[in-house]
Amino acid sequence: MLKFNFEQQLKSTINNFAKAKGLEEEISFMAEIPPKNINADLALNAAMVMAKKIKTNPGNVATELIEIITKEFSGIIKSAEIAGAGFINLHFTDEYLNKELNRILVEKEDYAKQKNINKDKIMVEFVSANPTGPLHIGHGRGAAIGDSLARILKHLGYNVVKEYYLNDVGNQMNVLGESTKTRYRQLKGEDIPFLDDGYKGEYIKDIAQALINEGKNFDDIDFKKESHTRILETIKKDLQQFKVSFDSWFSESKIAAEKDEAGKTQVDKVCEYLKEKGFAFEQDGALWLKSTLYGDDKDRVLRRTDGRYTYLASDVAYHKNKYERDFAQVINLWGADHHGYVPRIMASIQMLGQKKEALKVILYQLVSLVRNGQPVAMSTRSGEFVTLKDVLDEVGSDACRFFFLLRASDSSLEFDLELAKKQSSENPVFYVQYVNARCQSILREYKEDTSSANLSLLATKEERDLIKKLISFEDILLICDKTKSPHHLTTYLMETADIYHRFYEKCRVLGEDKELEKARIQLLKAVSIIITVGLDLLGVSAPAKM
Repeated sequence: MLKFNFEQQLKSTINNFAKAKGLEEEISFMAEIPPKNINADLALNAAMVMAKKIKTNPGNVATELIEIITKEFSGIIKSAEIAGAGFINLHFTDEYLNKELNRILVEKEDYAKQKNINKDKIMVEFVSANPTGPLHIGHGRGAAIGDSLARILKHLGYNVVKEYYLNDVGNQMNVLGESTKTRYRQLKGEDIPFLDDGYKGEYIKDIAQALINEGKNFDDIDFKKESHTRILETIKKDLQQFKVSFDSWFSESKIAAEKDEAGKTQVDKVCEYLKEKGFAFEQDGALWLKSTLYGDDKDRVLRRTDGRYTYLASDVAYHKNKYERDFAQVINLWGADHHGYVPRIMASIQMLGQKKEALKVILYQLVSLVRNGQPVAMSTRSGEFVTLKDVLDEVGSDACRFFFLLRASDSSLEFDLELAKKQSSENPVFYVQYVNARCQSILREYKEDTSSANLSLLATKEERDLIKKLISFEDILLICDKTKSPHHLTTYLMETADIYHRFYEKCRVLGEDKELEKARIQLLKAVSIIITVGLDLLGVSAPAKM
């Protein structure tokens, strides 16, 4: 992996060379770490790509490129050679590796923080589960992705706000209140049927029983408010246990129920705006959004024939409110079952005068639970389901977050409960955490000053491989930013752990030559810094003892 600034300079150099060869457009090439059997630090396919475009021999192009690269980047590239059909293998100078390693040791937890990234405000809106029941493990995956992404973006210098959107108005809240009221009456001995469309989970009984235990008079209870308040408290407690916090809790009632001096809500006003601009139309007594103008497969209802607004109308008003709060980009994390909703929201923000780039929707797939190789039932007919708290109580927050972030959000995820509890290298989070614990164990034992260590003594393949991996941390965070997916960091930490363990097996730290010992102690300090910072960005702890 290339350091970001070096990568930009290398792209510029190669594309200037391409222009000199008569190519007007920029060429797209790869700079990658080669397979283990190739003795090189980086492999470039630029010569092959360029040769195909200008119809010449890639070996000739590679020869010219090698001369330019080694001359222009003499402080970074020690040597280069042609391999195979035209690949260019590059070798870093020891000075470059040691300089970057020293940066980690000096900057510590500030390593990889960016100074020149755009400071525009970014909102990451995630979880936003309806306050009609406890969080389930699907919400947990969204929480882990959203919170970790926000942490990474903040580390990279962005002005990030994390927001939870509370859908606290509408018929669902009425049904919630009636569900609790019915359970209350049943627990009081009344022989009445439960609602067909009511919330049947055990938590509804728990709320009703708590109201009885508190001695509240039936006629004085606002069942909707009590249910909403208590469920929201449970959600907040579960998120706190999951190490997830929000900068803002935004209530739907603010846009759908609160009225201005003219008696209009924000939903009223955004629908009027859309109609005035020709983006909405009346038909058969309903108000429709012309979402087909921006690629949706059909137009969508904003206001029903009975005058009630749809969820879409509230969501359009909510997004308008977001941009009015000066967010340059909004990132929404939704479950994959919302994929059909994306085109209409994308259409609406363009109608509001925003560019498509102002909204990024990340869809995450479902989580399936397994235990000892067998699937775990996720729900029952009685309305019970596996809650986030169930999993947190069993495996802990660290394992839960790390496992949720093992795959890209658009990939389904199988969560092995027994594996997540294992205290062995089979468990990926334990495997990574153990690296820091092992480093800290040695560092606690070592008492000498290593600030003047000669890092050039770190010359074995295992040491060089470890240094190269550590200094690519910055690039991994930038990839997470570009793809808006923190799973790249999870993969990076596991790969770093692999390389560290190979180093530890081959390179004795204590009991070697004193100068080499000092250099390797510095390397361990750098490993501990990267592992600790990386895990923290995932919301996972880095214990010093295990």
